[in-house]
Amino acid sequence: MFLFPAPARILLAMAIRVALIGTGNCGSLALRQLIEDDRFELTGVWVSSQAKVGRDAGELARLGVTTGVTAVADLDAIIEAEPDCVVYCAMGDVRMREAIADVRRFLEAGIDVVGSSPVSLEYPWGVLPDRSIERVEAAAQQGNSSIFITGVDPGFVTDLLPLALAGTCRQIEQIRTMEIADYASYDGATVMFDVMGFGNEIGDLPFLYQPGMLSLAWGVGIRQLAAGLGIEVDEITDSVEQEPAPEDFDVAVGTIRKGTVAAVRFQIEGKVDGRSAIVVEHITRLRGDLRPDWAQPAQEGGSYRVEITGEPSYVMDICPTSRHGDHNYAAILAAAGRIVNAIPDVIAAPAGIRTTLDLPLCTGKGVYRPSR
Repeated sequence: MFLFPAPARILLAMAIRVALIGTGNCGSLALRQLIEDDRFELTGVWVSSQAKVGRDAGELARLGVTTGVTAVADLDAIIEAEPDCVVYCAMGDVRMREAIADVRRFLEAGIDVVGSSPVSLEYPWGVLPDRSIERVEAAAQQGNSSIFITGVDPGFVTDLLPLALAGTCRQIEQIRTMEIADYASYDGATVMFDVMGFGNEIGDLPFLYQPGMLSLAWGVGIRQLAAGLGIEVDEITDSVEQEPAPEDFDVAVGTIRKGTVAAVRFQIEGKVDGRSAIVVEHITRLRGDLRPDWAQPAQEGGSYRVEITGEPSYVMDICPTSRHGDHNYAAILAAAGRIVNAIPDVIAAPAGIRTTLDLPLCTGKGVYRPSR
């Protein structure tokens, strides 16, 4: 008779105890699934806003239910509840060091981590300093815990989907992944203004567009694709273009003034022997009529695209939709879904930093629920 090790038997028989860190755009959608999905038992919710402290998780997830789990602003309280795993969706773009320190605390405490940040841990080799990677790995070994960071892009559009297509090719000359989206409805002010620089004067580049930052942020996806293809990227280069608003107009986070940044196109290229082998391209508009010469989405509002030049060649358009929101909402929902659905595999994985390349294929087991 085949016997599971004791921890596996327990997890098969009982709900997985999970805490959520961060209730922003991605975190609130992950929280909704953690509450509704019978595979999980919610043990705690951490928030960065004092206005949310003490509020019930059901309210924060906009479910209209009472869970009895109220939000706290104390990571120690989350750890003391002894979850099996935390879903880490706190902001990492502008606080990468703090986010890495947070996840190390969980790993050292023997708590597995899945999440949307810090993005650099999606595939840190060749991106982060060796010392930083070693400290995360040491924390994981100390706690016998594992961590998996993912999203949409970087995330499954820049690793899972192109690798699935690449597995059918006889020859590949280039892989290009694209996000082509209207961000007018995106309500994250920090991302819109501080990270992407919308509303800035043309030429006033936020930190994301400073030299090397795009290559750092999307280098994780490029290097992971390269590892999957069995090639080594010699260098990563990046470039950015900005387009001004033709007039004043309003978006979800405020007013974009005439002459300030209203559309952005940037590109990150992973080069092998001087050739662009892997390319990530982003075209982000705040109005659909801006820069019609740039690539257009496959559906109104926005889509993602994977292009493989080779034998055979492919163009795959990914058009996320939702009954509860627009294309931006649907894309964030997809990121949250992949994070939450990865929890069982991450718990079962060996200690350390885990990636798409070494986790089993997540097939959506446990998510079939017909609409009532």
